[in-house]
Amino acid sequence: MNMVRVRDITIGEGAPKICVPIVGRSREEILRQMEEGKASGADLAEWRADWYEALWEPGRLEEMLLDLREGLGNLPLLVTFRTAGEGGEQEIGAEEYEEFLMRALASGKADLLDVELFMGEGLLKGICVKAHERGVRVVASSHDFQKTPPKEEIISRLRRMQEAGADLLKMAAMPLDAGDVLTLLTATWEMRRRFAAQPLITMSMGKLGLISRISGEIFGSAMTFGAAGRGSAPGQIGAEELRRALGILGGEEDLW
Repeated sequence: MNMVRVRDITIGEGAPKICVPIVGRSREEILRQMEEGKASGADLAEWRADWYEALWEPGRLEEMLLDLREGLGNLPLLVTFRTAGEGGEQEIGAEEYEEFLMRALASGKADLLDVELFMGEGLLKGICVKAHERGVRVVASSHDFQKTPPKEEIISRLRRMQEAGADLLKMAAMPLDAGDVLTLLTATWEMRRRFAAQPLITMSMGKLGLISRISGEIFGSAMTFGAAGRGSAPGQIGAEELRRALGILGGEEDLW
């Protein structure tokens, strides 16, 4: 399986990397959360641009990306606009979505860019080509906040992301019972063993799915999300707690 090198981290090697979300609505909130994320010891940060109230004002996207890039230092930056249909904060059309992605790429400040599978596989393929020309990695993603799809559907989505050229393949789903968590973990394991050429990022959301956020090294997920302050999805725990749990499961910390 290919490893994905981003600045000083290698995703797909060793323990799952911890990403902290930045979900402030104002510039001040965003920068405060950025500092909290740095202090948490996370491996990378995700800016959820759909939370930013001034996003569509002229020049504000580029200004915010510059502030984040300078503030994060060498910490990798994942830039995401999560659409309302997949749990995000703003409604957005396909043309606006593509415009956002192209502006984020043109800024030169993003290390990774999230692209939703269901915004169109043609769009995903095109963004992958343009991103790779600029040395930017693409996280293809799919989120289901209502249910957990069958194992075969989860694997199908991940394979379609890979075929489109994405560097990292992400699937998040909401469990209705413990069996759904097992479905997500089984799909991750099978995808990892049979089909994956690229690292996977999978998680089962909510309290039921917490185990999926800390067991990636066992089942095959290469990244997990932990909060430094406010989280961006149900079931996120603190980044420092997450680091300790990953260390225990990975054999880095003693149980006694």
